[in-house]
Amino acid sequence: MSGRLEGKTAIITGTGGGQGREAALLFAAEGARIIGCDLKADGAEETVAMVRERGGTMHSTHPLDLGDRDAVRAWVEETVRDHGPLDILYNNASAPRFGSIGDLSAEDWSTSLRNELDVVFHVTQAVWPHLVARGGGSIVNIASMQGINAITSAPGGFVHAAAKHGVIGMTRELALEGGPHGIRVNAISPGLIISPATEAMTEAEGLVEAFLAHQIVKRAGLPQDIAKAALFLVSDDAAFITGENLVVDGGYTVV
Repeated sequence: MSGRLEGKTAIITGTGGGQGREAALLFAAEGARIIGCDLKADGAEETVAMVRERGGTMHSTHPLDLGDRDAVRAWVEETVRDHGPLDILYNNASAPRFGSIGDLSAEDWSTSLRNELDVVFHVTQAVWPHLVARGGGSIVNIASMQGINAITSAPGGFVHAAAKHGVIGMTRELALEGGPHGIRVNAISPGLIISPATEAMTEAEGLVEAFLAHQIVKRAGLPQDIAKAALFLVSDDAAFITGENLVVDGGYTVV
């Protein structure tokens, strides 16, 4: 590895598996000190062990409910006290619910917005003053291709789409607000990614085939694909990029 994140401290949410775990491993390999969290204690502990076994530095708080604003603020303040200034925030954690307009309950609607949009707000708001004090930093938010297009291969995603539209809009406004402070803010919109978080959906008969029939790159995405995109955006290689939504979907939304 080239040490692109050497000496930097990165908060990554949702490090208990999948995309968050891959980002923790990759960022640590590039020299970053990783501060992770997850609701799933077992997965979070496993990720810490994996990073340390490879010579990286990682600390994790788990279980942590990112929908609890006070708990998030306390966690961030404790992180800064124990590990020093922050440089990177990767808002990866998300827990969507799906259903058609006729079937989705009010509870599912509220829960999905809480677990996909509120969590980004809470963590970003808690980290923001520390990045301002630092004189800059980089934030990457995970959105979704459903935040830009309706996906015919996966109907029933309207609340997920609403939340991820919100994440994309928030990203652009934060980029504008962060500019004078040297804070860059970008989003990544993944397409079909095979991971523990999407296992139940991707096991549905014919779903993956339907995606690939429409997609230019004829394979499903992997967590590593998203982690590599995130590494680019948080690194100095992307120093002239802010307010962007990088779509990593194998070309699905092109056609």
